[in-house]
Amino acid sequence: MTPLLLSAYTASTCLGRGLDATRAALQDGRSGLAPCAFETVKLDTWIGEVAGVDAQMLPAALSRYDCRNNRLALLGLQTDGFDEAVRAAIARHGRQRVGIFVGTSTSGILQTELAYRRRDPVTGALPDDFNYRCTHNSFSLAEFTRDYFGLEGMAMAISTACSSSAKVFAAAARQLALGTIDAAIVGGVDTLCLTTLYGFASLELTSSRPCRPYDAARNGISIGEGAAFALLERADIAQKGSVLLLGAGESSDAYHMSAPHPEGLGARLAMEAALRSAGLATADIGYINLHGTATPANDAAEGKAVAALFGNRVPCSSTKGATGHTLGAAGAVEAAICALALTDGLLPGSPGTESPDPAIAVDYLLHGRAGQAHHALSNSFGFGGSNCSLIFGVVDK
Repeated sequence: MTPLLLSAYTASTCLGRGLDATRAALQDGRSGLAPCAFETVKLDTWIGEVAGVDAQMLPAALSRYDCRNNRLALLGLQTDGFDEAVRAAIARHGRQRVGIFVGTSTSGILQTELAYRRRDPVTGALPDDFNYRCTHNSFSLAEFTRDYFGLEGMAMAISTACSSSAKVFAAAARQLALGTIDAAIVGGVDTLCLTTLYGFASLELTSSRPCRPYDAARNGISIGEGAAFALLERADIAQKGSVLLLGAGESSDAYHMSAPHPEGLGARLAMEAALRSAGLATADIGYINLHGTATPANDAAEGKAVAALFGNRVPCSSTKGATGHTLGAAGAVEAAICALALTDGLLPGSPGTESPDPAIAVDYLLHGRAGQAHHALSNSFGFGGSNCSLIFGVVDK
């Protein structure tokens, strides 16, 4: 693929709001996870909740979109000067030439859960003030973002579970290559809700302690929430130190509804496709941000795929021990983390992990360390076998 410039990017998670907070936490090897105290949830698990979401107010003109997911989206869009960068791009390219590609898993489903509590006791009807289209609907995130910026061009939401906001980079790259747009807002937002917390608990996938990706004793995920965005433009305006999207690879192994292929088939196909897309060899990759959810099956399968392609030469880590698994936002959050790794010369560690699984033959980083990677690969794998790998690079000349 033709390289694309990340002319602006931002991420907000339980580590804090924006890149500076994220950078500081990665440098300190700090986790933002805390015992679950969300809403009415009674579960023995840890979560990654973003501070300040409830206090975030939408503009009156966009009040129909009011829900936790869109509040977090606005918080993210207004961080690190991202909205100013987008408005500058709109001025350059026009309102019809900036596309929107966003990923989410559950969107504003919490709003439906809250509305369900107020349903009519006789008919069961949901309250009149509940607006499914603008809240629960997966496209709500894309439509809210489009209306916030007053855009008039293409907009789409991708909901493929935990690969959602990685796949948006690939979707946007295709449209930029076709010439249908000149810039793209890509990203992902997912927020905590009862369906997610109780749903993963019912699958026995949540841990009663902070998650431990790739640990020999790993026993489940810690669910988080997050908002991350990037502005993609053509790379002819890139400068030294700029971060580029170099390749994207997707696969669908469809092995099982909620379990990965045990040999990591889909993961390997996605990574191989990303390398072909970027025109790179395995030896060119200097850091891998693993999907690493801390479930026994996921880490074992991904580890086999990574070891088969890269051996134990490339430093790897999962940053979900810091942020929690932000589900549909994970791809975009971890893209921002890869961008920081490339520009800061810090390869992130893995808070929470104590003893890397000896059965997984990769160079797993317990603690962050200095290292100037020129190319980073980020993995995002979702339920149903929806897989996406992205490759980023930094301009050093």
